[in-house]
Formats: sequence, C-alpha cells, structure tokens
Amino acid sequence: MDRLRQRADFLAVANGARANTAGFVLQGRRRDDEGPVRIGFTVTKKNGTATERNRIRRRLREVVKRIDEVSMRPHHDYVLVGRRDALTRDFATMLDDLRSALRRLDRPAPKARNQGA
Repeated sequence: MDRLRQRADFLAVANGARANTAGFVLQGRRRDDEGPVRIGFTVTKKNGTATERNRIRRRLREVVKRIDEVSMRPHHDYVLVGRRDALTRDFATMLDDLRSALRRLDRPAPKARNQGA
C-alpha cells in the first residue's frame, strides 16, 4: 500500500465516489494502471490547530494500518478527509466506519432518473 503525495492525485480522487462518516469522508477512484492501492490523508484548517489536525491524521493512518488490505480494491486510490469528530470518536467505531465506507464505495452508482419529458 502506497501513499498519495501529489496534489493532482488528490484532485483526481476528489472527483470520484465518496462515503461520509462521522469521523471522516472516504473518497475513492479506480486507476487505469496496475499499481498497488494508494492512500492519502488530508485534514483542513477548520478542524483545529496544527496539533489537533496532526492527531486526526495520525488516528486515520492507524485506522488504515489496522484494516485488512483485502477490503480495499486493487488499482484504486483512496483519500480520507479527516473531520473533527475523529479526535474523540472511539477507535473501534472508526474501524467499523472505514469498513462500512469501503463497502459503500464498492456498490454501483444509482442510475439517474429521467427528469422532464
């Protein structure tokens, strides 16, 4: 499992599917190459001071380390966007949230209804 580091990769994933939880938003997208799963982490300044943002980021990294890599699709990029609730949320609950969010990203997108006519 590799890390996302380039801004262009983060922006590409932001245009993909997303799943919301109380502690984070999981974004994901399929890549066209044969590379490994890549993970990125981001926490905006509105979530607190630098110390709090770093703590959120560390907790998210640990959650991803403890999740089985089989849950993540090969050839995909994922970004976890931290929320302030990640500071106080129970760690086991965050693990369950990540598993659930990954399952929701795997579901096919609902078909759009035909508007008008």
